[in-house]
Parts: sequence; C-alpha cells; structure tokens
Amino acid sequence: MGTYENQEMQTPEKREIQTPEYMHVPENRVAQKSSLKNKGLYLIIPILAIAFAEFMIYSGRPIEAMEVHAVTLLGLSLSMLYIKNEEIQKTYQALLLLPILRLVNLSMPAFYEETLYSFVFIYGLLTIPVTIALTDQGFTRERLGITFKRMWIYIPLSIIMGLLLGVGEYLIVETNYLIPDLSIPSLLRLTLVMVFLVGLVEELIFRSILQNRLEEFLGSRGSLIITSVLFGLMHSGYGNIGEVFYTLFVGFIIGFMFYRTRSLPLVTMIHGFINVFLFGVIPHLF
Repeated sequence: MGTYENQEMQTPEKREIQTPEYMHVPENRVAQKSSLKNKGLYLIIPILAIAFAEFMIYSGRPIEAMEVHAVTLLGLSLSMLYIKNEEIQKTYQALLLLPILRLVNLSMPAFYEETLYSFVFIYGLLTIPVTIALTDQGFTRERLGITFKRMWIYIPLSIIMGLLLGVGEYLIVETNYLIPDLSIPSLLRLTLVMVFLVGLVEELIFRSILQNRLEEFLGSRGSLIITSVLFGLMHSGYGNIGEVFYTLFVGFIIGFMFYRTRSLPLVTMIHGFINVFLFGVIPHLF
C-alpha cells in the first residue's frame, strides 16, 4: 500500500514513467517481453471475438452468442497450450473468464427470469475458475488489492457512490426489484448476494485479474481503457446501448479507484451497493 500512497501526490505522467515496485519483473521476463512481436494482435483477436458475441446478445440472438463465446473459450484455451510466451498465456487465462461468465449466465436453465437466487448459482459456480486464475496469475496480495486498510472511510464512501451510480443506471434501464420489500431481512439477503458474491467475483475478474494482467501488457492507461470497455460490453444483455456506455463509464471510475487505492474491498463494495440500490431500494421507491 505504501507504493500507492506515495503516488497520490504525483502526476499521471510521472506514474507512467516511474514503474511501481509491484510491477517490476525478473530480467528473463523482461527479455521475453522485448522479444515478443505484434503483441497487440494477440490481444485484439479475442477482444473482438468477445465484443462480437456481446453484440449478438444485444441483437437478441443469445444462441449465436453462446456459440461465439464457446469458440472463443476453446480458442483461448488451446492457444495457451501452443503459445509458449508466459505473458500471453496468463493474459488469455484472464480473458477466458469473460466467456465463462457469459456462458454460465446464459446456460442457467432453472431461471428464465432474473431472480436473486439466479445470481447465487451463477456467481457461486464462477468462484471455481476465478480462484484457479487468482492462484495461477502469480500476483501478490498487495497487487490483487487484498487489504482492509481505511475501511472506516471506504464503507461510507462506497454506499454514497453506490447510491449515486445506482440512480444513474436505474434512469437508463429501470430494473425490477429482486426482493419483495425493503424489510431488514430482505435488504440483508440482497446485500450479502450483491456485495459478497456478485460484486466480489466480478471485481476479482475485471480488476484483480484482468486489469492487473493488462497493466503488464499495455500499461496502466491501456489496461484501464480496455477493461472498462469489456466491462461495458458485458452488460449488453439489457439490449440498451445507453446501459453499455454507462457501465463502461462506471467501469472506468471503479477501475481508476482500484488503480489509485489498490483496495479490492472498496471497489467490491461500490459495485455491490450499486446493485443493492439498482435491484432493491430504488425500484421500490419509484
């Protein structure tokens, strides 16, 4: 955490020039990176495939989207066997979590309508590949954002941001509520699912794994932009282009806060409380 605290008084230009301590890599990996040519091509192909699949969902063609995501998942998995570059392998491992997320979501036959318990099944299953990726990526606990410092500030901050961003998203998609009322037990159930399951799993995927991995691949700015775009695209299921752009904006805010604070609990709570207000509090009030 000391690295990030010291960066707070620096300009973005200096942060880009002065590599943070947690991003230093061994000399053999530096040599491996320098010998890698056309590395952008390795990244653009799977990203375009994921974007195309999400466009299929946006267009109301979920079956075709599942087929594209399945092919993308298979392609990324097989590529990891044949591409010997470790940086590419781990980047592909981070990216394949997105097709898995969507395939699990679309393949859940027990819930044709969105319910609170559908999130439990979907994100409960996702903890398996996410845990495997976390252990294999090789990041330190500090890099992953696993710290509980400044929680006395982050808890109220996350509730306020969750309310403001949740109101903005509700004005775009006008979601239905997932709890029958605003009683304490109902709100507790919703908060547990949205913060400690949905928010935690998605922030592990997009921030702790994907943003961290792309930071080594593209630098901090590039990773923030690509991760935000993918975060927005993964909300195409609403069939609302405004929702895609809004969640891209939200993803940028959350990603930037993760970059500055390196606090997984903070971004998890912001994400979770957005959903608490979006799927619970606001629909009952309006």
